[in-house]
Amino acid sequence: MSNLIPTEGRIPAMTEEAVNMVREFEAKARKLQQVDIPTDHVIHGGMYARTIPIPAGVVLTGVFIQVPTILVLDGDVTVNAGDQPVRLTGRRILAASANRRQVFFAHADSILTMLFATQAKTVSEAEDEFTNEAHLLMSRQPDAVNHVTITGE
Repeated sequence: MSNLIPTEGRIPAMTEEAVNMVREFEAKARKLQQVDIPTDHVIHGGMYARTIPIPAGVVLTGVFIQVPTILVLDGDVTVNAGDQPVRLTGRRILAASANRRQVFFAHADSILTMLFATQAKTVSEAEDEFTNEAHLLMSRQPDAVNHVTITGE
């Protein structure tokens, strides 16, 4: 079971101090062996969704998220929710506030999807909308594996 308050079903914004702690952690983690993670992107009906697998045993740091999103988790992860670590298991649909930069540790193979409303027409536009750190995204790296669906609807 999760330490996150189930009646709220949300991941709150983080303090500036907590965001900076994640940045410091990420700087140290970059020195460790990296795992390639493919990204599935969908732009459809005024929404953008990006889905990534997180293999068991992997620690993943995210970029600074500057818009409110919905996170859909299927798996078993520990993540910082606001300024506190929580373990989330099973299928969860969470309202996630803007102003967060998270660390995920996968206890088991997990899948994470982030969604938000957008008028973006390209993946790059959508990525630039949700973060001011798009250059740090795995999906932007030269050897990235991206699967893209853009319907135009």
